[in-house]
Amino acid sequence: MTAVTHDHDAPYQPVFVGERRKELDALFPFYPTKMACILPALWMVQEDRGWISDEGMAEVAEVLELTPAYVKGVVTFYTMYNTHPVGKYLIQVCTTTPCNICGAEDVVGAFLEHTGCGELGITSADGKFTVIEVECLGACGFATPVMINEGFVESVTAARVPEILAGLK
Repeated sequence: MTAVTHDHDAPYQPVFVGERRKELDALFPFYPTKMACILPALWMVQEDRGWISDEGMAEVAEVLELTPAYVKGVVTFYTMYNTHPVGKYLIQVCTTTPCNICGAEDVVGAFLEHTGCGELGITSADGKFTVIEVECLGACGFATPVMINEGFVESVTAARVPEILAGLK
């Protein structure tokens, strides 16, 4: 699993400068309008910053010629965008019905206990972990699936959580 490291306390630095701006500009011909590039543009901000702040939303609005309110509406609609800083490892546990039947709540509890997060959406004191519930990771046949940053782990049980976490440290 790739760890994400970001200085959340540093002043906001624009994302869409230099090569990153060229990357975004290269997408425009593949979309009918600039506005249609909103999801990839937001993803670029999140990749670079770890989350999408109000300043990040304002930057996306400016480069795509949209209002900040429109961008915020998109960011808050999709659960894949983080609207606050998260830990080095963002742990997403599927808790839809098939996974719940297979023990997802126990998996969530184990992650909360073994990471020290204590509550969903709270980052551990050491800054390493944030655990959240998500709706359907698309692997119902391998319940309970978990995403850790960009990595996917299938058939997770509460008993496997310490082993999975040990591989991250």
